[in-house]
Amino acid sequence: MLLAVFVYLPLAQNLAFSTQEWDIYSGTSEFVGLENYEKLLGDAVFWSALANNGLYALLSIAFQVAGALVLAAMIESLRSMRWRKALRAIYFVPSAISLTVAGLLFYFIYEPNLGMLNHLLEAVGLGALTQPWLGQESTAMVGIIAMSQWQGFGYSTLLFAVAIQRIPSELYEAAAIDGIGPVRRFLHVTVPLVREMTGLMVIVTISGAFQVFNEVMVMTSGGPNNSTQVLATWLYRSGFVRNDFGYAAAIATVIFVVTLIVALGQLWYTKRRRVDF
Repeated sequence: MLLAVFVYLPLAQNLAFSTQEWDIYSGTSEFVGLENYEKLLGDAVFWSALANNGLYALLSIAFQVAGALVLAAMIESLRSMRWRKALRAIYFVPSAISLTVAGLLFYFIYEPNLGMLNHLLEAVGLGALTQPWLGQESTAMVGIIAMSQWQGFGYSTLLFAVAIQRIPSELYEAAAIDGIGPVRRFLHVTVPLVREMTGLMVIVTISGAFQVFNEVMVMTSGGPNNSTQVLATWLYRSGFVRNDFGYAAAIATVIFVVTLIVALGQLWYTKRRRVDF
């Protein structure tokens, strides 16, 4: 019952709102059918935002899934329990910082005149690379994504470490006796046996990438020239700045459909390739 009230009913209401031209401040609305979705197709900022979310998802999978799995395997391969615990804690620390605080921190790191990044580049003789990282279209989105990977990398690593700990040590011992090196042990023992965790992390990572909001609003507010708009920030601007809530609801529907398709596809694939031990 609670699921119906707090999940399915709002989804149905959002779908209904997306077929209206709705002024929330005056309370007036007019049924327009699929006009809001037609407007999406011709909105260059929407397509740019969708591409930014796609880039965000791809890089997040590379770092927070593939990279985190490799790092977790390296940590768990250490013989010293003390070092394993210390490294888990060190890598997890950034995840304990809120996205808003992390965004502000990196905003000052990227600051062109006083920021640490430009000063560091100058200190190592790479002054030609200094630039206003968040002030130009070519680097602003990458700068935001870099911050988010730093903030979330440790959490993903910790989850993979827990999954690796569940793998029976006898499998690694048998592989070592057979003369299998660490890389092949990782590929043929670790990767297959953490497939379910990998599938979950892919779903969570992609869903998070298509719902990203805080870091963009804190660091660039979608600028410069809308180059860092993502679907959630364009939804916010369409609804609360331009007072076009029907159009904002259409954007929300797109976010829901994309994440639902990804989740169902990944769950189907993981179920087919499930490994029991």
